[in-house]
Amino acid sequence: MSVAPAKAAATDNRQIIRQMKDLARISAPISGATPRSSSAADVGAASGAQVRHLRVPDAYAGQRVDNYLIRELRGVPKTHIYRIVRSGEVRVNGGRVKAETKLAAGDELRIPPVRVAAEPEFKQLTGDFPHDIVWEDEHLIAINKLAGIAVHGGSGISFGVIEQLRMARPNAPLLELVHRLDRDTSGVLLIAKTRAALVGMHETLRDKSGDKRYFAAVKGEWVNDRQHVKLPLAKFTRPDGERRLEVNDKEGQFAHTIFNLVERRRDMSLLEAELKTGRTHQIRVHLQHCGFPIAGDDKYGDAAWNKTLRAAGFKRMFLHAKSFTFEHPVTGETITVEAPLPRELAAFWYGAAV
Repeated sequence: MSVAPAKAAATDNRQIIRQMKDLARISAPISGATPRSSSAADVGAASGAQVRHLRVPDAYAGQRVDNYLIRELRGVPKTHIYRIVRSGEVRVNGGRVKAETKLAAGDELRIPPVRVAAEPEFKQLTGDFPHDIVWEDEHLIAINKLAGIAVHGGSGISFGVIEQLRMARPNAPLLELVHRLDRDTSGVLLIAKTRAALVGMHETLRDKSGDKRYFAAVKGEWVNDRQHVKLPLAKFTRPDGERRLEVNDKEGQFAHTIFNLVERRRDMSLLEAELKTGRTHQIRVHLQHCGFPIAGDDKYGDAAWNKTLRAAGFKRMFLHAKSFTFEHPVTGETITVEAPLPRELAAFWYGAAV
């Protein structure tokens, strides 16, 4: 982990390689900070099908009523939540509200009797958090996400990183994802601990003022030391119903990635990718379209090559979010957080590379 000003000059490739080797030395996980007590005060009973009265904590000041309820009433269909708001059963400080009404710290929120779905079994299993925390302050947490775990539950996935963190820190007043990573991508993932940090980081992402960089190992010998790829991406649905993305000049959204050559080997290259836009699967689709599929990518990669890699023991995608540089949304300080390279990726490139 490092906290340092962003550097304008491009890092020398040999220095990047040395940094990769250093990052490959995984340090012991940093223990999480002691969870803070929730500032929400339950005025009435908080479980079962009965009226609840909640005091809105400072962390949720400015949040819409509907979004607050969706988070509070997990397992309740959104259609039902909007119905109880429209019917006037949900009240703030005794008065009717609309779904888009924004809450203030200290508001008293009345929630009518709503039967919430039973807590999933994984909530009872453990409070351990499997991902390393690489940096943390009172507003943000940066973790080194493991590959193979989704950032949040849904679409047949019972839980993800954010649910794991909430389980590990049950008294934290707010824990929300700042951005996302693909399930099979490892590396830096930011999570907000305060409303101010969440809103500020979302503005950073919209303004594209942050600097997110990834390592990717690809098939083929990359030529240029630095190459801009500007190809529009659009979603499409395969015959089997799976949704993917493709380069589409007519219907696609603008997408821009800069690829820096880190090291080139026979029939394989290591690249650093700079994200200038944040489209879904952007790096993966851009590299596929350029003829350099990522090692182990089961959606956009080379199936035959992936089969060879699996037979040699490499069973994941080589895409790792190595660093994120941003202006702190509260303090204004320039922060750089780095995620150590997982052992299996370091072993693939420096050891038993195929």
